[in-house]
Amino acid sequence: MKIRVGFGFDVHQLQEGKKLWLGGIELIHTKGATGHSDADVLIHAICDALLGAAGMRDIGFHFPNTSSEFKDIDSKILLERVMDILKKENYTIGNIDCTLVLENPKINPYIDKMKQTLAPILNIETNDISIKATTNETMGYVGREEGVCAYAVALIQR
Repeated sequence: MKIRVGFGFDVHQLQEGKKLWLGGIELIHTKGATGHSDADVLIHAICDALLGAAGMRDIGFHFPNTSSEFKDIDSKILLERVMDILKKENYTIGNIDCTLVLENPKINPYIDKMKQTLAPILNIETNDISIKATTNETMGYVGREEGVCAYAVALIQR
């Protein structure tokens, strides 16, 4: 068995009146992330971690923001496509560990629903997904609530 680890990171600006999608679910908040797709930083970081572990470049390579095909696309669809890429190479996921960084809203009430949304797409159990959240202690673009970012680590095996 070959075991590989990948790391992913994503960041998006926050803007009043936009929808906030994180972990495949919509959170109720006054600000949402802006981007070419639905700007779900958590799913984008997971995609990059999985693709990186497999040595298959990154989300921007596979789904460029210059393509109208991906304009406003649901990031769960991108994650499904990443899973198709991994399946073709006979990879399965061992586990995913993620951290969201944002000041508001508080993420804890949403974590179980995020895990329940992501697990079937990733073809793993909810307890194989860890989602944590932290603030940036009011420092920088995250602290000023100008942006949100996410980190993810993925273990895959073949």
